[in-house]
Formats: sequence, C-alpha cells, structure tokens
Amino acid sequence: MLLNSFNIFTTSLNSLEDKKLLISTLNAHSFNLAQENKIFAKALQQSDVLLPDGISIVLAKGFLDGTQLKKIAGADLFAYEMQRLNNSHGSCLFLGSSEHTLQLIKTKANIEYPQVTVQTYSPPYKEQLSEEDNAQMIEAVNRLQPDVLFIGMTAPKQELWAHEHFRKLTTKHVCCIGAVFDFYAGTVKRAPNWMIKFGLEWLYRFLSEPKRLWKRYLIGNFKFIYFILKEKCFS
Repeated sequence: MLLNSFNIFTTSLNSLEDKKLLISTLNAHSFNLAQENKIFAKALQQSDVLLPDGISIVLAKGFLDGTQLKKIAGADLFAYEMQRLNNSHGSCLFLGSSEHTLQLIKTKANIEYPQVTVQTYSPPYKEQLSEEDNAQMIEAVNRLQPDVLFIGMTAPKQELWAHEHFRKLTTKHVCCIGAVFDFYAGTVKRAPNWMIKFGLEWLYRFLSEPKRLWKRYLIGNFKFIYFILKEKCFS
C-alpha cells in the first residue's frame, strides 16, 4: 500500500464544505496498520477528507513527490469544528470513550463553546461490537442529528465503524479523532506547543507512556521509513 495511493488533504480546514463528509486522519501508525489491514486501508482511501496528522506524513510526501503539506492534527480539526459550530449555534455528538471522559468533555465544551449543543454516547467497550450495539449507536446519532459527529474509539476501530455505517448516519461531518477525546478531557496530556511546532509530539507521547507506546513509535517509525524508502525506490 503506497502512500501516494492515499488522497491526502492539501488545503485548509476553512475549505471544508458544509455537507456530509467522512473525515479521517493519516499518520505513520495508521499507515503501518493499513499495510496489514486492507479493509482499514480502503476506509482511509475512501474518506472524503484525509488529513495529514503527523510530521512523518508531511515529510514523507515531500520526499516522495515534492508535495508541500501542512500538518493538520485531529486536535486541529476538533478546534476548527467546535469554533465553527459555536459561531453557527450548531450541535455535535461525541461517540466513544467512557462516561467519565465524556462528562469531562461536555462540561469543558459547555464553558468554552457555550453556543454549541453538546451530546454524548458511550458505546460498549469491547473488541467486537454486536449488530445490536451498532444499531443502538446509529439510532443515537440519528435521533440527535448532530451537525458534527466526533468518533473516538481509536484506530482502526473508529475508521472501520465510520466507513461501514456512514450512509446510515444522519449528520454532516463525521470526524474520526481518536485520542483527542482524552486530550480535551484532560485525562491524557498533550505535548506542549513548542514540541508540536517542531514535529516532536510523537516523542512526547512516547516518553509519557513508553511501556504502552514503544512498539508504535520505535519499531513503528522504522517500519514507516522502510515503506517510504521502498516506495521511493521502486515506484
């Protein structure tokens, strides 16, 4: 699976149309997962908008074909959508995570974005959702009909779910933003701005949780470099 087979977003978030869109993100980790999971790769490729969420993607595209991208993280998408909804008195639904995290999100959002109607839904926490689980999640979305649906169930689960059920959802922007739920709730601390600016957010996350993330960032980064060098040499 080549990086150039993904239609990566190259403009600004302000250009997003106010219509039904499936918005996903691509970073080194999700690119590596896509090499092993073709259904996940398809879900990313068929997203209406695929954001370059990681300095690795930005650098790799420049190396492969000279494309100049600007990193747009899931947190950037979240901030953009919430401000847009606040300006228009819109609504959103947070689908994913625990009731505790969702309550923290709702409390904070009600203060920072008082004109946004914020709803939440915590799906069952299990590896494989049942047909009944899926039906209840879809029903919750369609009952509330939010302008923006934020999904936070980690990759690749959230992208696979959104891709499979997208046509059944009565909403406009469907945003797969994963860890942003925890960042915004404050249950996981995001990297300081200077590290984000210099493309070191991955290092901060690794140092914060080395036991959990060492494979993702140490082995995973080498795998990503291997895939990109291979693509450069043989395509």
